[in-house]
Amino acid sequence: MKSFVFGASALSFISLSIIPLSAQEYKMQTPIPPGVAMPDKVESRLGTLNFFDGFPDDATVAKLYDNLDFQRAVQAYLLGLAPVSQLANRKGIAELGPVNVTVPIFQDRMDSKSLFLTPNNNTPYTWFWLDLRDGPLVLEVPPKVLGLIDDMWYDFVTDVGFVGPDKGEGGKYLILPPGYQGEVPSGYFVVRPATFSIWVPWRSFLENGDPKPGVDLVESHTRIYRLKDAANPPKLNFVHVSGRAFSTLAPADYTFWEYLNQVVQEEPTHSVDPVTLGFYASVGIQKGKPFAPDARMKKILTEAALVGDATSRAINSRLRIKESYYYPNSAWRSGFFGGYKFEQDGARVLDAYSAFFFYATGVTPAMDSKTVGEGSQYMAAFVDSQGKPLDGGRNYKLHLPPNIPVKQFWSVILYDNQTRSMLQTDQRWPAATSQNPNLSVNTDGSVDVYFGPKPPPAGKENNWVQTIPGKGWNTLLRLYGPLQPWFDKTWRPSEIEPL
Repeated sequence: MKSFVFGASALSFISLSIIPLSAQEYKMQTPIPPGVAMPDKVESRLGTLNFFDGFPDDATVAKLYDNLDFQRAVQAYLLGLAPVSQLANRKGIAELGPVNVTVPIFQDRMDSKSLFLTPNNNTPYTWFWLDLRDGPLVLEVPPKVLGLIDDMWYDFVTDVGFVGPDKGEGGKYLILPPGYQGEVPSGYFVVRPATFSIWVPWRSFLENGDPKPGVDLVESHTRIYRLKDAANPPKLNFVHVSGRAFSTLAPADYTFWEYLNQVVQEEPTHSVDPVTLGFYASVGIQKGKPFAPDARMKKILTEAALVGDATSRAINSRLRIKESYYYPNSAWRSGFFGGYKFEQDGARVLDAYSAFFFYATGVTPAMDSKTVGEGSQYMAAFVDSQGKPLDGGRNYKLHLPPNIPVKQFWSVILYDNQTRSMLQTDQRWPAATSQNPNLSVNTDGSVDVYFGPKPPPAGKENNWVQTIPGKGWNTLLRLYGPLQPWFDKTWRPSEIEPL
């Protein structure tokens, strides 16, 4: 009941009860359904929110807008993981020389000295960037490689090599810039990426354990030139980078937003969905406009980056998608869920998308191939058999049962939880692999892999991957040319058991 007090008269101290308007009877009145009206006071995680008949007061408006901006910023962060990772990748590689003429090669395989997201140390990588702003480019791909092209939004463009249109024979790819309307000559595999900047990684393979023949093939056959320079292509600079200390890791602080803004300003956005662009715009990142947040928004963005990074780590290490796990009550889970597009029934699987781009690089259908004896399969583990984080101060064992189902080879590589790069210890390659001729194999054909700060019992040293007390780690089990027992799950690795 609301009370009103009248002026100076005999009635001045008489309190008259007035019936609230909402309780009066009016000819056109309709009862408000339950759950529609807002109370005058609401207790929430934001504190107390005050309303007058549904209208928020100024303090409540400020709280709600701060919260809305923060929520949208965290979502923009998660949706921005892919392009920001690509820009960081490009910036790191740019240290080695200008695009279109510089071709870095991990000639003796990638090792733990370089900071890359979950790299593979089993084969030599060629890893470079191209820029299409000066017109169409021709990329001559060498034979006997396996690779891909992704754009700056981390969308798949095409495979090259064994699973690409050249089928491992090598060939000429004509890469056309966005919006190109000119003549397209014949004799090329024509590629039309949605961005001007594109990433091209491929791997060559070992011959009898030697990376050099594959690297030599890459250097003798790779060519990059503008279409108009086809008659006189420039010489490429092949840079050997195995063992080099440099980083392609994305920032997770306020700089993240500056990276994201750079991609939005530099690249066409027509291939990005309107909702994602709307989240970017809601925090001040919009094509053709300056990114200049005020002090309030900069504070929100700084916290949102911290919470976004923390959320990415929670999603990746404790993924809630039950279908992503290979076996019941197991820590082993897929690196891909929802395919290379991270979609299921037409919907983006947001947690799978965030987990992948926080943790890994390279998007191609070939990485999720289900063909027996071809391609590769991946399983990741972030906890031990008891569901506890993997601790570099403890010793563990992984048992791989007999008849490991691979046509080619398998590997187990350890990664740093902080950097998602190869764990940096005294070992150049923090891995156990069937490519190692000195690997100890049990009499039944099974293999035991040991993890810990100290070597295992004598005779198992080649099956040991070193860890560091006080530092956490995770691992990827890779199978190259997986066989039927992998797909039907009749073969199953053990969990990572504490010793």
